[in-house]
Amino acid sequence: MIADDVRVGRGTVIHHPELVNLYGCSIGKDCIIGSFVEIQPGVVIGNKVKIQAFAFVPTGVTIMDRVFIGPHVCFTNDKYPKATNGGGKLLKAEEWRVLPTLVEEEVSIGANATIICGVTIGRGAFVGAGSVVTRDVEPKVMVCGNPARVIERNHYA
Repeated sequence: MIADDVRVGRGTVIHHPELVNLYGCSIGKDCIIGSFVEIQPGVVIGNKVKIQAFAFVPTGVTIMDRVFIGPHVCFTNDKYPKATNGGGKLLKAEEWRVLPTLVEEEVSIGANATIICGVTIGRGAFVGAGSVVTRDVEPKVMVCGNPARVIERNHYA
């Protein structure tokens, strides 16, 4: 489902619009959005971004231009999520403590990576498949593992 409040740039392709959840977000020009992707309110996606199937991009995430998001990539937006408050009532959306995450230009994030909120992934960085990013990633490095650690500097994918 693509909600009425979604802004989609010219040339962007959403292959199966009936198989996505997009609401309250902004997607730039010439992007490709795969099936079963969820992009939540307030998310900003730049131009020429490719988001593969089953990716989850919650409120608080900004993805700049020419970024690749692999299949099953999961971003988080609250470091200490809970279902209920101290009184046992379900938390409402406004009760979550959203920490912003920034993905700079020309980043590649491999399949099944998890990006813990509150980090910046620097321009041209590469996050290996299955990695768990728990802190900022410098520009032009390759990180892999859990937690993700630098394995190569001055990486040019």
